[in-house]
Amino acid sequence: MRTISVTAVIGVWALSGAAVQAGTSDADAAALMTKYGCQSCHSVDKKLVGPAYREIARKYAGSSGAAASLAAKVQNGSTGAWGPIPMPPNSVPGGDLTAIVQWILALK
Repeated sequence: MRTISVTAVIGVWALSGAAVQAGTSDADAAALMTKYGCQSCHSVDKKLVGPAYREIARKYAGSSGAAASLAAKVQNGSTGAWGPIPMPPNSVPGGDLTAIVQWILALK
């Protein structure tokens, strides 16, 4: 079994060019989030099991390390950031992960 480190994911993200991924449409983002089951716990405007995407965007607004931090949380899971329910690790490939994270961070 092969594993990819967070450093490798961040490296791929940096090399892929955020400008390419920044133009992810709402429809493309929705398709990716359906593909990886994100909508089971998250929605755009309201808390489900996890926080709403807009709430995440507000929390990380202006943070220079937001994209890398969110990518790491998606890949490795997270506990305690939004309450007692942990977010499990998710296997989302680099390009799709970058598109999802950039779309979330671009929400107003």
